[in-house]
Amino acid sequence: MPHVRATARYARAIEAVHELLSKLRLEFLFVGNVARSAWLGSEVTAGSIDALATMGPQQKNQVAMMASNRGFRVDRDEIEASEELDLVPFHFADADGDVRVHVLIASNALYGRMVASGVDAEFRDRTVRVPSAEDFALLLTVAGDEEGVTSLLTIPAFDRDSYNSKLVSIGLGEHVIR
Repeated sequence: MPHVRATARYARAIEAVHELLSKLRLEFLFVGNVARSAWLGSEVTAGSIDALATMGPQQKNQVAMMASNRGFRVDRDEIEASEELDLVPFHFADADGDVRVHVLIASNALYGRMVASGVDAEFRDRTVRVPSAEDFALLLTVAGDEEGVTSLLTIPAFDRDSYNSKLVSIGLGEHVIR
């Protein structure tokens, strides 16, 4: 099982986001730096905490409202500016400094399937979900992180055929790995 490591401040942020989204009964998984930690062994020490969640448009406002009621700092102008991005931005307010949080809405079939096929990762005394190694490689490919994709290929359980099939299905066949 993959394992997530984070500094104390980032660990508190991950736990708070996990608690918030779980209380809302959303299906979600952590992407970005948290998934990188799970799959590539790094420690979350900087950047934002990013989650991908399956929700309807009405739930987007619930996430922002509940976050503001649970000690997160929510900026209404940021929420309004992100309206067309299928994103809920806010900050985990911490004595050691705020941590930026992005909850991405799984608004298409690819992201919805990614959330549904997420895998468990150990984090402190709990289990969090991250994308499968192949789905994380797909996200890294779209982000142009060839080094990250190359590192994922070294994981013994990485399913190269599944990864290549996903690439072809979304029109990125030029990135297929032989």
